Amino acid sequence: MKRAILTIGIALGAIHSLPAAAQDAAAGQRVFSQCRVCHVIEDNGRNGVGPNLHGVVGRKAASVASYSYSPAMKAKGEEGWIWTEENLNTYLENPRGVVPGTKMSFPGLKDETQRKNVIAFLKSQG
Repeated sequence: MKRAILTIGIALGAIHSLPAAAQDAAAGQRVFSQCRVCHVIEDNGRNGVGPNLHGVVGRKAASVASYSYSPAMKAKGEEGWIWTEENLNTYLENPRGVVPGTKMSFPGLKDETQRKNVIAFLKSQG
């Protein structure tokens, strides 16, 4: 009986750890087309209105040396803010809510699936 309970508990734990919605990098690349107005994603690409996002997942905020960040984003970097999937998700939903004073004028992606997909695309790019 204990073995059966343990097996069920492990199985439920595995189910619980699955993402709420599968991430689709190809769909995220289509969503990222909105971001290309200001950002590039190519390795060693030049900054645009916004910083190059190649390798952004896992990177410290405000850490692209060749980009001039807002004081608000610099402060996030100084606090040790890392662009984890969770932080990207929150930021992409409401950039000015997360970093008041950011230069990013994009109002945010309200659709959670689109956010997860664009994060999957960002992860695939460095």
